[in-house]
Amino acid sequence: MLVPILKQRYFISRDRLWILISALFRNRSGNVAIVVALSMVPMILAVGASLDYIRAYNVRQRIQSDLDAALIAAVKQIDTADTDALKQKVTDWFSSQSESSYTISDIAIDTSNHKITAIANGVVPTTLMKIANIDNVPVSVASSVKGPATSYLNVYIVVDKSPSMLLAATTAGQQAMYSGIGCQFACHTGDAHTSGGVNYADNYAYAHAKGIKLRADVAVDAVNEVIDLIDEADGNHDRIKVGLYSLGDTTTEVLAPTLETSDARKRLSNDSYGLTSATSTDYTFFDVALPALQQKVGSGGDGSSLAKPLKLVLLLTDGVQSKREWVTDGVTWSGSKIKTAGPYWNKVAPINPDWCAYVKNQSNTMAVLYTEYLPITTDWGYNNTVGSTMASANWRSTWGGTMDSGIAANITRRDYIPYALADCASSKSLFISASSSSDIVSGLSALFTQYLASVRLTQ
Repeated sequence: MLVPILKQRYFISRDRLWILISALFRNRSGNVAIVVALSMVPMILAVGASLDYIRAYNVRQRIQSDLDAALIAAVKQIDTADTDALKQKVTDWFSSQSESSYTISDIAIDTSNHKITAIANGVVPTTLMKIANIDNVPVSVASSVKGPATSYLNVYIVVDKSPSMLLAATTAGQQAMYSGIGCQFACHTGDAHTSGGVNYADNYAYAHAKGIKLRADVAVDAVNEVIDLIDEADGNHDRIKVGLYSLGDTTTEVLAPTLETSDARKRLSNDSYGLTSATSTDYTFFDVALPALQQKVGSGGDGSSLAKPLKLVLLLTDGVQSKREWVTDGVTWSGSKIKTAGPYWNKVAPINPDWCAYVKNQSNTMAVLYTEYLPITTDWGYNNTVGSTMASANWRSTWGGTMDSGIAANITRRDYIPYALADCASSKSLFISASSSSDIVSGLSALFTQYLASVRLTQ
């Protein structure tokens, strides 16, 4: 009888079963825990994927940087090393910078175009993604570099010949000039002097007689240093030409670009060519001189041949648009005090960097060495021109200049010169400010070296 009793006890009709199922679905207690439990795995995978891919991205950036550095190191020797040696150099450099698990492959050396390309590969082990049986993330980067130092290049060295470049180059020299004739500048124009019982035709005659070195002399030293670097970079004298130019009321070509650096040295040392301190210009008109320079430099090429050289302009200047008469004309005096201000004082102002675009817009690179315009607060002419404010210059209406944002209008014109010249350069890295004679000499060389050491990433 037991079986029939069990059958009767546990028998459930179809209708009753449906009622029970419906009640189960209506009961929501515990659903949140079930949902969270079911979603934990994909949530963990999503977080893990984010973390692992961020790690992979960071590793990829490091590999890219290491690969770029390896190619940059090798491309500097593309003209002096054979293909196998260059490939080995790339491999060795990359290996020394990166983890051993990363490999470099597909290194291509294009000596005709001075170009190296390569690909680096590696894997980044995962962490949480291992739950989904993903043990690593592959990374791959490519790089290509081309170096101007191995290309054909014309270097145009432009030297400011304004009277301010006749400032004594050292503090001792300036003190000697001031003690002897009451002026730190060795101008070729002005009053004659008698000092120590000796007559001097002008300031320059005094400086020359006393052996006082001027900034114009230092500029010549700086140019000679660059020529030494050109000899070193192009020992065969078949790739890099050098040209010499003086800048004043216009730009004068002293020497057209030539492979013969000995010719450049001769022009630099000969007073008759106008680059030494024996001569200077009365005016500095950048708005005229830079368009004239544009015509002489022309458009830059890709460096693939002597006929298509890259072009680098090295400008050495104090950056002041000036004319002597703008300081002195129209000024009247009452005893030792100025009675009537000079009507042209506003014209003595920093260079408008827009004028440099004449040269830069022709696929040329411009580097600028600023020979700092030293403050001479004892001089009334300085105080009312370069020592006065940019606001008093009315720079926009006078020369069409636009000041950098964030610079106060009451900044002195002297203090704004480095901003203007930095904007004149093709990049901030190609601008250097130098005050001492040693800094001027080393500064021009540093700009040239900076350009030669730079390479253009092409991929």
